[in-house]
Amino acid sequence: MTGTGDHEDAATYGATAQAAIRRPGKWWGRKGTAAKVESYTRISFHLFPVAQLVTALLSLTPVPARSALPVAGALLVHVVLGLRLTGQALDWVAGRRARPRRLLYAYMACGFAGAAIAALVLVKLPDDPPATYYTACVGTYVLFLAFSCGLGVLALRTHRQSLVAVAVATFGGWLLGSALLPAPAAAALAFSTLLSAGGLTLASRFSVWLLQAVYELDEARHTRARLAVAEERLRFGRDLHDVLGRNLSVIALKSELAVQLARRERPEAVEQMAEVQRIAQESQREVREVVRGYREADLYTELLGARGVLSAAGITCTVTGTPTGLPRPVQAALAWVVREAVTNVLRHGNAAHCRIALTVVPAGPRAEGRPAVAELTVENDGVPSATAGSSGSTGGHGLAGLRERLAAEQGTLEAGPAGKSAFRLVARVPVPADEVAEAGVPGETAERARQELE
Repeated sequence: MTGTGDHEDAATYGATAQAAIRRPGKWWGRKGTAAKVESYTRISFHLFPVAQLVTALLSLTPVPARSALPVAGALLVHVVLGLRLTGQALDWVAGRRARPRRLLYAYMACGFAGAAIAALVLVKLPDDPPATYYTACVGTYVLFLAFSCGLGVLALRTHRQSLVAVAVATFGGWLLGSALLPAPAAAALAFSTLLSAGGLTLASRFSVWLLQAVYELDEARHTRARLAVAEERLRFGRDLHDVLGRNLSVIALKSELAVQLARRERPEAVEQMAEVQRIAQESQREVREVVRGYREADLYTELLGARGVLSAAGITCTVTGTPTGLPRPVQAALAWVVREAVTNVLRHGNAAHCRIALTVVPAGPRAEGRPAVAELTVENDGVPSATAGSSGSTGGHGLAGLRERLAAEQGTLEAGPAGKSAFRLVARVPVPADEVAEAGVPGETAERARQELE
């Protein structure tokens, strides 16, 4: 736990974790993992119609205004429908609304209508049109069909339906092209539609699958945290049952026996009731021991539990130092600090990284009569700037209780912001001089504990 090795471990942890902990508290940084993936997916898909609009309008620049205006009008309607479909389809994927069927059908119909208008423009071009005219109309034609399929699959349930959508877009594009264009041109447009629609469909389906997987993992993480709490409650319930079960059975039997003896006016009834009183007092003492053991904070257990609970909540937790060799009162005081600090990390802000460092600071050769100090530092990110700034040195009721516990061991507590979005809590407890040597030498037990914590 202690000594030079732990100072080196704390120093080597340094740069990466400290930079992650003290990053700016922006809108994106305050989001959880699932929310970040969802926001990224939404932004990406909403950019699809915008990209379609920009690409098509740039392509139509060389086309005469009379021919380009109908295509541009259909394009604007298609883009607006695409933006609405994207938001509602992703809400449906997240389970927040019903599937937008009517909007899906309208978006697909508008896509085919826009492709038909682009094909009519191709028909009305001169016999020998400039290459830019032809390329612009062909590109717009393919964009209508490809984006209709690529965004439309967001509202489809299965991969088979997505493949059918690609086939329908390709065949519909070929059929529409065959009615208005020569056979070679119609085949080329169908092949271009197949490649474009297939690529967008693959990207859309993969993004939806990834988003659903993130939702499931996030739910599994919360479930695991709830199971950990339930397991601890069951353990406490088993301990109480083991302590009280036998004694309550004996009390019930002896009470019944005392009642029978009292009815017969036998003097042994008093002895039985005295025995009942003794067993009841013993049970009360045992229950207090169980509760005291349940409430008594063990620093080694709390450090392991803190890393487990924070990891279950999706927070990267790094622990340096082990408590081996510290006096039990010092361990108990610092264990309460770990428990309260972890609770605050889970309740406040949206932390992604947490660092817990335990060291023993020697008194030094010139500090005669002054004991060494066990120092525990807990630092986490994800704290909003307003919250970090308002967390003064006094803190809430939890921090006030910690200060009272530490004061009993002549310890101190410091808590406050450590940067724009980080919060740091530092507890210091003096270690008696006669126990510093034992606390500062790791030994085999300390080394094993250190390996478990790391």
